[in-house]
Amino acid sequence: MSVTVLIVDDSKLARIVAGKALAALQPEWQKLEASTAAEALAIIAEKPIDICLIDFNMVEKDGLQLTEELRETRPDMPIALITANIQDEIIARARAAGAAFVAKPVTSEGLRGFLSGAALRLRSSQA
Repeated sequence: MSVTVLIVDDSKLARIVAGKALAALQPEWQKLEASTAAEALAIIAEKPIDICLIDFNMVEKDGLQLTEELRETRPDMPIALITANIQDEIIARARAAGAAFVAKPVTSEGLRGFLSGAALRLRSSQA
């Protein structure tokens, strides 16, 4: 199963860290990166993206706004909101938008549960 993950974060270092954690768990999955919500939307319009890892704190549009926008066209896409801003309100809003919550810094251990669930959802939707 070919899977493409889009990592959306305005920090290049954070994208690298998330990419390494992803590669440690799913080395065969393809990874794309975007530094803004607008860039992410452009990539999603052009390429088949299966999973998104989206930073919460970004300029122009935050990760929850991007998640809500993606839900309109991709209601079943596995999305994780990644942030160091661990507040109950943000976690609740992420879940209300149908996104998982992954704390920063992103680690393989932190991503494991989300990626396992995402892989199951993708397999069942292709069956």
